[in-house]
Amino acid sequence: MSYGSQDPWSVGRGAAVGAEYDLGLRTFMLRVYNYMASGLALTGITAWLAAETGFYAQIAHTPLIYVVMFAPFILVMVLGFRIQKMSFGAAQATFWAYSALMGLSLAGIFLIYTHTSIALTFFITAATFLSMSLYGYTTKTSLAKMGSFMMMGLFGIIIASVVNMFMHSTGLQFLVSIIGVIVFTGLTAWDTQRIKEQYDYVAGSDGQMIGKTAIMGALTLYLDFVNLFMMLLQFFGNRRD
Repeated sequence: MSYGSQDPWSVGRGAAVGAEYDLGLRTFMLRVYNYMASGLALTGITAWLAAETGFYAQIAHTPLIYVVMFAPFILVMVLGFRIQKMSFGAAQATFWAYSALMGLSLAGIFLIYTHTSIALTFFITAATFLSMSLYGYTTKTSLAKMGSFMMMGLFGIIIASVVNMFMHSTGLQFLVSIIGVIVFTGLTAWDTQRIKEQYDYVAGSDGQMIGKTAIMGALTLYLDFVNLFMMLLQFFGNRRD
């Protein structure tokens, strides 16, 4: 006698597998956000300490400042191209080193802007980031096309910023900041969706592979947050007298 076309045992197994996958995905994304938040906290503390102790002011006009400026970029490249060959511990150490060096390179904002305006910009950035990341996580619509458009905008920002290093145009800087806010807001949603999709490729892998994938995801969202913060600081930052 047939009671239906579906085997109730296979339906139950499917539900169990689906529940296990959902739990794994939530755990993975929570790990990504925890790494990102910890990295931002380390960056903020390092930046504040470097400014308050006078260390940043001491190195600001020495060759050491160029090491501070370019070291984070080098570490990003190391993580991007070498993380699969690194141990999980080495990947973690590189991420923390990067976060600290970024804090040191950003310490100058505490000497330029008031603490109140920095805090206000941080909370605005956090609210924007959280809303867009939540959208990227929950939407069923593919954001690939939007992501491609945002990447084009990112390259435009980089080129314009390099040009403005020689022009020193406040108008161009203002335009870059406006476009930058749009670009990094969009990238936050797209990157969140991409990181969520990456879990499909590492689900069931060993803990080190999942951990390193989480670190790369955290680094991506960290960069979106920091860049969005710096763009918004152009609008909400009040300079010291």
